[in-house]
Amino acid sequence: MITEPAIGDGARGWIFNIQKFSLHDGAGIRTLVFLKGCPLACVWCSNPESQAYRPELLCACDRCIGAHECDRCIPVCKVGAISRTDDGKAVVDRGRCDDCGDCARVCPSKALEVSGTSVSVDDVLRTVEQDSAFYVRSGGGLTVSGGEPLAQHRFVEQLLAAAQRRGIDTAVETSGFCKWEALQSVAPHADQIFYDIKCMDPEKHRIGTGVSNEVILENFQKLRKEFPATAVVVRTPIVPGLNDSRADIEAIVKFLDDAGGAAGYELLAYHGFGEPKYRMLGRSYPLGHVETPSEESMAILRNVAAAFGSRKSSC
Repeated sequence: MITEPAIGDGARGWIFNIQKFSLHDGAGIRTLVFLKGCPLACVWCSNPESQAYRPELLCACDRCIGAHECDRCIPVCKVGAISRTDDGKAVVDRGRCDDCGDCARVCPSKALEVSGTSVSVDDVLRTVEQDSAFYVRSGGGLTVSGGEPLAQHRFVEQLLAAAQRRGIDTAVETSGFCKWEALQSVAPHADQIFYDIKCMDPEKHRIGTGVSNEVILENFQKLRKEFPATAVVVRTPIVPGLNDSRADIEAIVKFLDDAGGAAGYELLAYHGFGEPKYRMLGRSYPLGHVETPSEESMAILRNVAAAFGSRKSSC
């Protein structure tokens, strides 16, 4: 059962980053808006700060300039969550920290930062529209990512609708794990949807993400039936030991064919670039032992995926 998370209220949403000048996740030059909160817990997640439905304190101890030069964070922490290592660097006791952000506000080196900001639709669009000239020239626009954007679907619906009224191309990235009504409300305002289908085996999906895939697959089928003209690009992150076999990709290809097709099917190789963020959150990285798939293995799987590409839908 999927419940509505206690985050945002429609008029405002929670984001953790806005990335400009992206050449991925949609056509042309794009601005990516990353929203907080995700009902999945993918073991390969490269943005672990996106998972929680609340602001979180990040601690990059290597940036700390030390107690001799600065001792501002410890006095302002009301719960005594910050102490010093032997070499004077700040360290956070996660059991005590309440993520209030007082320490981050006084940290001159940005060793302490809070991930998560409450924003309005106009707040976001003011930033997005700063690069409107690039969108016109390149055919780019706004892409909403996460986390899982549809965990804040009321805010996303308003944001994308407002962007479209201003002539900005819109795209959304989703895991598809949400109530159908959430996807249904956002889809009319998305010029393109990037939809993750990680694997067809529900138990393997649960092991890798913490949830089964039934809702995801059902929502995809409903999406293709109700919005056949929407450009839907399916993506699969290839994680060694989880979904990197020929049979895994063949099963997804068959599902896409049976569900009515898609505008494209992309395979994305796992990488461990997000590992430093886990340390900043005081968490261990689940896949520290896993290497990025080789070019050879990705080429084999992409050949399998290409079988779908030769008969994809025209949406």
